[in-house]
Amino acid sequence: MIEFTVYGEPVAQGRPRASTRGGFVKMYDPKKSKDFKQYVKLVASEYKPDQLLSGPLQLDVKVFKPTLKSFSKKKKLEAEQGLLRPISKPDVDNYVKGIKDALNKVIWNDDSQIVDLHVSKYYSETPRIEVAVQTLEVQPEQLSLLSN
Repeated sequence: MIEFTVYGEPVAQGRPRASTRGGFVKMYDPKKSKDFKQYVKLVASEYKPDQLLSGPLQLDVKVFKPTLKSFSKKKKLEAEQGLLRPISKPDVDNYVKGIKDALNKVIWNDDSQIVDLHVSKYYSETPRIEVAVQTLEVQPEQLSLLSN
């Protein structure tokens, strides 16, 4: 299992932007999303395996958004204990898109290898993203299905 934490305020994957140059349309990531992906890639590279993970993978991501300034002491305590969870935008899938993109060719070959995904959102005084990746065992009966 590979586990690491990306400290700082989590950034959700922004909508792709488009520009035209010479009659051609070019799609690109918004700067904030692109910078965050680079940061995740940098942190993940410290945990890079000798060989990229292969086969089916499980990805667990815990997103810790900053606690809101408007929270009372009671609400802050509930948030830190995980009793009060963010139900506001952005969606969890927008957070995980950027992380999956950043880990391509660093931890695994392609994010299509992820067959089991768990994403959770929390509040915390220490904003961060906790990532855990593990390979899943291929069962013998699955191997026989693959060979047919």
